[in-house]
Amino acid sequence: MIIKENYSLLRHNTFHLDAKTRWFMEYENEEELRRILNDEYFAECRSLHIGEGSNLLFVNDFDGIILHSAIKGIEIVDDTPKEAFVRIGAAEKWDDVVAFAVSNGLGGAENMSDIPGETGAAAVQNIGAYGAEIKDIIASVEAYNQLTTEKQTFNAKECEYGYRSSFFKNPSHEPHIVTHVTLRLLKKPAFNLIYSNLKDVIEGRGDELTLQAVRDTVISIRHSKLPDTETLGSAGSFFTNPIVPVEMFLELKTKYTGMPSYPAGDGKMKISAGWLIEKCGFKGRRLGNTGCYAKQALVIVNYGGATGYEIADYAESIVNAVQEKFGIRLTPEVKIIE
Repeated sequence: MIIKENYSLLRHNTFHLDAKTRWFMEYENEEELRRILNDEYFAECRSLHIGEGSNLLFVNDFDGIILHSAIKGIEIVDDTPKEAFVRIGAAEKWDDVVAFAVSNGLGGAENMSDIPGETGAAAVQNIGAYGAEIKDIIASVEAYNQLTTEKQTFNAKECEYGYRSSFFKNPSHEPHIVTHVTLRLLKKPAFNLIYSNLKDVIEGRGDELTLQAVRDTVISIRHSKLPDTETLGSAGSFFTNPIVPVEMFLELKTKYTGMPSYPAGDGKMKISAGWLIEKCGFKGRRLGNTGCYAKQALVIVNYGGATGYEIADYAESIVNAVQEKFGIRLTPEVKIIE
């Protein structure tokens, strides 16, 4: 176990913010996690469990305990003639899991290639890209109740997955810490190419349709649109795509005919948040040390030296502009830690 006092979180958030935490604790196994959860001092402190920090914005220093998992491992634990079940430690980088699946001929995760972050956080967030979400391949999630310290294994239904939401994000539930995720992957891939640009790029290259071709294409598209967080601080998509009643969508569509949208079920439509932000003039707009990325309006970046306050204020200005122009209030996908 690693315990640090007054510890910089610079290496633990992709916005490159040098926020500090009163205590930082990293555990290597479930026994160490149980020891932490049963500690009286820990129970009295404010605490936050983080993954790679690719979805966090620290506005201030954190006066409490930051927890981080070092539980790793990727293992095929069961299989059937059609499926393989892969158990993954929460600290494994998600893209390493996708690479493992593809290299073993297992389908279902390839559309989510190159999404930053760790696997435990991916299961909490219900990450998704190019028409796929992790909920579609989750078999089970192992987690500890932070209050009772009891371990529970959740099946996919019990995870209560929705668009970028889950049981683990719901504030009405007791807090849980994910230790392992088991995926159900296909031995005979069923390719998901409903997003036309993905299909068009593969066909345009003349590539054979394989798991590796899909993975390579997704990575190529993402690299063309998103900044490298190693050189330019960001947290990827800052906002979720808003879901609105179909009546509201149809009214907006009469005025904005080119508005990108996707059916969201139950009489609702999902609208591209990036398009809304771009139409408000923010794409490529810089204010001091922060701004919207020139290639993707949905991404707010730290050009170097920005504070968490500056980034949060810039994000709020986007929210207000979209609200005023379209009557839609954007919701941050990034977790803002104050």
